[in-house]
Amino acid sequence: MSHRYATFIKAINLSVDYVILNISMIIAYLIVDHSYIAWISNKNYLPIVLVFNLIWLLSANITRIYEHVLNKDSVKTYRGLFNTYMLFVSLICFTVLIIIGTKAYYITREFLFYALALFGFLLFLWKLIFLSIRKSDRAMLADYRNAVIVGGGRIGHDLYNFVTYNPERGYKILGIFDDDPEKVVDKKLYLGSTDHCIPYMLDKNIEEIFCTLPNTEATKIEQLMLDADKNLKRFKLVPEFFYIHKPTFIQNFGHIPVISIRPEPLENMLNRFFKRLFDIVFSLFIIIFVFSWLFPILALLIKRESSGPVFFVQSRSGRENRPFNCYKFRSMKVNKESDKMQATRGDSRITKIGAFMRRTNLDELPQFFNVLIGEMTVVGPRPHMLSHTEQYSQLIDKFMVRHFLKPGITGWAQVNGHRGETRTTEAMLGRIEADVWYLENWSFLLDLKIIFLTFWNTVKGDKNAF
Repeated sequence: MSHRYATFIKAINLSVDYVILNISMIIAYLIVDHSYIAWISNKNYLPIVLVFNLIWLLSANITRIYEHVLNKDSVKTYRGLFNTYMLFVSLICFTVLIIIGTKAYYITREFLFYALALFGFLLFLWKLIFLSIRKSDRAMLADYRNAVIVGGGRIGHDLYNFVTYNPERGYKILGIFDDDPEKVVDKKLYLGSTDHCIPYMLDKNIEEIFCTLPNTEATKIEQLMLDADKNLKRFKLVPEFFYIHKPTFIQNFGHIPVISIRPEPLENMLNRFFKRLFDIVFSLFIIIFVFSWLFPILALLIKRESSGPVFFVQSRSGRENRPFNCYKFRSMKVNKESDKMQATRGDSRITKIGAFMRRTNLDELPQFFNVLIGEMTVVGPRPHMLSHTEQYSQLIDKFMVRHFLKPGITGWAQVNGHRGETRTTEAMLGRIEADVWYLENWSFLLDLKIIFLTFWNTVKGDKNAF
């Protein structure tokens, strides 16, 4: 987003929200305590003020309410505001009422009610005022800069079309320069050869150049860059990577830009450390407090219903496509097709206790040992049978990308309806797209969300769990 006042407007929004929050608390204190001065010197009250302010900051960061404040329409603005407010209220109630208590700071439930209700009312009123102001002055706030494109090839035309159909980016393209007029399809856009670019910009007082010339024109690009610097014109080089149809991640190795086709948050060592630490703590908790007493019960029921081992051990594809032994409670009768054929709805191989375990995900409990020894993670792409990896890697281009991560007990695909049998390539493609999205958008909060949704789906029932 290229708005002249974007950062300033974001800061104004944040500041006004905090002013409203603290005014709401003061008014609530006056209503409940009937004191007009005591709140200033009340040392027991000030920690609660700090808690309120920090929790609003946390809630706003989780929902990203202050991003793109000049772009969001009124519906998205209020939807984001409502989500942030409800998260804020939930965290306040949990923190103040359950964790730290109210008596320690001499505040009452009435104070919390008045403060939260008044804050919600004033907050929604302020956003209405902000949206009204923004509607009338958005054109003034936006920085619509005139620019030209040098290079009439495919990238140049793609860039022109993108800027034209996305005016919120803040640019107006006046035309295209190229030494070959035939490369500019729309003759109305052709402004001349590349040598005429800088004189034209000086004459029309144009600020920026987007250079889309191919790498083979390196000498011409370098000269244009130098001329732009001499004449105080901003030069922006558009790389010749038109086959990448998604946002990219750029790093600088010295003066050399290196473009990654996707961001990978878990390539960061600190992120991997926290994810691994959570895996160890969470898996130990499940093993000690759930698996330890549930194992003998399930083992007895499994052995009673059908002969065979309690555990089902199968080689599956792990990180970097390295096979590992994945552990599960056996939910089927012992059969020769277990390593080749997926479970289907109404599968005669599934036992009664097996059907129950599969519906409630209890058959996956032994995989917490896989997590503990580092072969799996709590949240990640589900591991596939080796035969499926070999099959689908030939049919789906991005299939192997999911193996950049450790496989998980649950994942983004599973909580979005892509668990269970994959009868068609299209069904598998939906799962792969979800796994790749998770790889590119990982965060610790996303992992917590997926774990919560997994438990929630288990409680309410999942139609794909069989």
